[in-house]
Amino acid sequence: MREVIVVSGLSKSYGSVRAVRDVSLSVSAGSAFGLLGPNGSGKSTVAECIVGTKRPDSGKVEVLQMDPRRDRRKLFRRCGVQFQDCEYQPEIKVSELCEEFACLYDRPADWRALCARLGIGDKADSAVRALSGGQRQRLFIALSLLPNPEVVFLDELTTGLDPAMRRSIWKVLNELKAGGMTLFIVSHFMDEVEAICDEICILSKGRIVFRGSPEKAKATAGKDNLEEAYLALSGEMGGLR
Repeated sequence: MREVIVVSGLSKSYGSVRAVRDVSLSVSAGSAFGLLGPNGSGKSTVAECIVGTKRPDSGKVEVLQMDPRRDRRKLFRRCGVQFQDCEYQPEIKVSELCEEFACLYDRPADWRALCARLGIGDKADSAVRALSGGQRQRLFIALSLLPNPEVVFLDELTTGLDPAMRRSIWKVLNELKAGGMTLFIVSHFMDEVEAICDEICILSKGRIVFRGSPEKAKATAGKDNLEEAYLALSGEMGGLR
């Protein structure tokens, strides 16, 4: 199967702190990949190096066979990115923001249909500042899908959403994956990971400590559920004793 993300020997330091140490991974087209790890494990740095907002100290990153920094303009038109912390002009309306984003792409998705699918179709004339935290989160997901991306990067995508809406978002993402879209997900929510991801990678102290399917993670850790398996494999379980 074609690999759309390839990371080889990625390392990154901040001063004397080694944030990421020799990380290698790959993501197949049309799959959902989950990057997991406790706070400070290096997962955000890995994700930022992959999308090109940070430069690795060493190693190689390719997305759709392109360098995410050198070929940023080309990749921008083929990838979607939703970061956990997004800031936009508070007075801008949802419709205005979506239309501004749509203008950046050659063949954008129908933003009205996307917003309706994500449960904020009635908020087009609302100011961004007037949206609840969960509504803003759904707006940011919609914006990441506006390019009709081949690959979309999602960071803690259902933070602040109620259980019913979380499941609705999972359904949408699984439908997009079935249609061929590749999902790269950074998450702390194991139910979300298990509902969407075909493969996961767990980081601890900047290194990969596990890579494989959620089922393999449970089998490797000898646990019945993914959350317990994650805690055991990441080393977090020891801190809870």
